[in-house]
Amino acid sequence: MTDTNAVQVAAGFVDVPNFRVHYVEAGTGHPVVLLHGSGPGATGTTNFAPNIGPLAEKFRVIAVDMPGWGESDTQTEETGRDHVRVLVDLLDKLGIDKAALVGNSMGGTTAVSTAILHPDRVSHLITMGTPAPLQGAFSPSGLTEGLKILMHAYREPTPENMKRLVQVMCFDQQVATDELAQARSAAALARPEHLDSWNSQFDGPPRIPPYFELAGRMGAIIAPSLIIHGRDDRVVHYENSLHLVTRIPDSRMVLFNRCGHWAQIEHATEFNRLVSGFVVGQ
Repeated sequence: MTDTNAVQVAAGFVDVPNFRVHYVEAGTGHPVVLLHGSGPGATGTTNFAPNIGPLAEKFRVIAVDMPGWGESDTQTEETGRDHVRVLVDLLDKLGIDKAALVGNSMGGTTAVSTAILHPDRVSHLITMGTPAPLQGAFSPSGLTEGLKILMHAYREPTPENMKRLVQVMCFDQQVATDELAQARSAAALARPEHLDSWNSQFDGPPRIPPYFELAGRMGAIIAPSLIIHGRDDRVVHYENSLHLVTRIPDSRMVLFNRCGHWAQIEHATEFNRLVSGFVVGQ
């Protein structure tokens, strides 16, 4: 157990079908589950470093390493890649009936999917930089600049490629430090099986992820929803959040100017205030 921002943060593992899942937890109160994005070297802790402590002053905060990332088990074709199932099983193991889900990018797709498929488990839905479950959600020309760099970094997770990755994630280049790039590279190289698992998804014929089959069901989301995006996101264009807020009935959107893909990091103080007020006020 360590002390972060005067809040005690404990690390733990839970066993769910097919996986041992790592998480960190802090605070008490209404459960708030933080779901990280993809990218080599990503973890629940690094994706939400400036948020866990402040949010834990009001809530029971749980930051998860999803299978295939961090200290959790990796994913294979045999185990499957169903993060929604893993999340629901994790909530069961931790004795949580209903939680606020806060998801960045890939984590946002898990949060949206869970709000559709398991509405009784989601008290609030909060997304940042999340693609809408629509075909052609990125652009007619294919992957965005940021996703191309991310895919290359998975194939070659060198410090130089990680530097390009953190640079494209941020509008404020002061956030994209050499230390962050080196840390992400070291974390990725420490678990080569995670890298292999990610890359193996793209071997063989193209497959449509299950998330994109939920496009017609967004109107069924009953959780109050806060959709956050960076105006300068070069990974997932903010148009995606416009689609989400248009289709989710009880939703509102906040668009940060001078902000890239990591709103929770680049605008941490405002992000923490928004999330706290939203969860308390709804």
